[in-house]
Amino acid sequence: QVQLVESGGGLVQPGGSLRLSCAASGSIFSINAMGWYRQAPGKQRELVASITSGLITDYANSVKGRFTVSRDNAKNTIYLQMNSLKPEDTAVYYCNADILRSPGAVFGYWGQGTQVTVSS
Repeated sequence: QVQLVESGGGLVQPGGSLRLSCAASGSIFSINAMGWYRQAPGKQRELVASITSGLITDYANSVKGRFTVSRDNAKNTIYLQMNSLKPEDTAVYYCNADILRSPGAVFGYWGQGTQVTVSS
């Protein structure tokens, strides 16, 4: 079994910062791309940021310059540093990872989600 466990969400005022973490554990051979998604009430889930095993990153236009995604391959962990937060960043944030449990067998896994609320 493989689990992704997120932490770091919460309530923050506009302009504030939060750092999300997501650790993968279990029967893992290796991890390819990892990413953060978010889903606001009444909206579809959207990609926020992604990072490859080679540390190549990509961001949604709405968060460029404010959010930074990183990962620690030794710890099977992905991070999302969120600065200059806006009320429209309010959503449940999910991590996602493409994990090989054995060579050639890639599966996508999701975390349980962590709530981020930006409000004064």
